[in-house]
Amino acid sequence: MTSRHTAVAVLSGLMLLAGCAGVGTEGSTGGYVSGSRFVTYVEPEDREDAPVLSGEDLEGEPISSEEHEGQTIVVNVWGSWCPPCRAEAPVLNEAARTYADSGVQFLGLLVRDDPAAARAFERKQDTPYPSIVDADGRQQLGFADSLPSQAIPTTWVIDAEGRVAARIIDPELRLSTLTGVLDDVMDSMDEDGVDG
Repeated sequence: MTSRHTAVAVLSGLMLLAGCAGVGTEGSTGGYVSGSRFVTYVEPEDREDAPVLSGEDLEGEPISSEEHEGQTIVVNVWGSWCPPCRAEAPVLNEAARTYADSGVQFLGLLVRDDPAAARAFERKQDTPYPSIVDADGRQQLGFADSLPSQAIPTTWVIDAEGRVAARIIDPELRLSTLTGVLDDVMDSMDEDGVDG
């Protein structure tokens, strides 16, 4: 790792920890870090490689994004303690079911949460996709060189070539926003000559 990468990782880590630490500070509520509502879309020629996300799922089994090579991957940072995360869960679940036969895999990144509480929440929501336990935030920091975010929740879309194509930070995520971004990413791959 170069000194630039080390500096970026350390700075991002400090920003993540500082952002998650406060309750009642500007931009945070109930311990989650809110972000301005926006979508960042990256044109195919400008996309950076996505990090390999790996660790244990909520049952303690090994899991990796490499298992879904060649698929579009939607990565959502969440915690069962986070009000906007709880509110957007039905949107993510519906989109995951809608796109299940379209080469799209959803993955959660569970942050600052107890896996038992997260499992109970996912059972209640009937969540159709796995999550990686990211207790120390390292998986989230993997996006530092492409589209970094300290906001919880954040959703990234990784294209079928394994590049970070979009980031959504929206505490009131709508299905139309998520599906619109997904469709744009998948269409961009079709135009690039890659099946989405």
